[in-house]
Amino acid sequence: MLERWRERVRRLRRETYVYYRAARDPRTPWLARAIALATVAYALSPLDLIPDVIPVLGYLDDLLIVPIGLLLARRLIPPEVIEAHRDAVASDVGAGISKAGLAIVVVAWVVTAALIVAVILRLR
Repeated sequence: MLERWRERVRRLRRETYVYYRAARDPRTPWLARAIALATVAYALSPLDLIPDVIPVLGYLDDLLIVPIGLLLARRLIPPEVIEAHRDAVASDVGAGISKAGLAIVVVAWVVTAALIVAVILRLR
């Protein structure tokens, strides 16, 4: 059962990358781009609407928002664009971590920590 969940997670990660690539394609309509990029950003962001430390609810938002966003993006992005990027991702076996994506996540964490420290200092 654990292996099935791991495979689902791998598939969801792969699909998230497909939609990220499709959102950057000029053939993708602007609304589909906005939805796909917002969904991918939420999926990769260390910040959640409901923190993951809250039992059950913490993961519920991830299990609802990301798949719903990807489904909506799939309806809006032309099928030939999705297939082209799905094929490209499948052949991109050794794709590593994006340095720009890593930098964005690190900056988000640093900014969040700085804001928390500023609020705590201001409350004193």
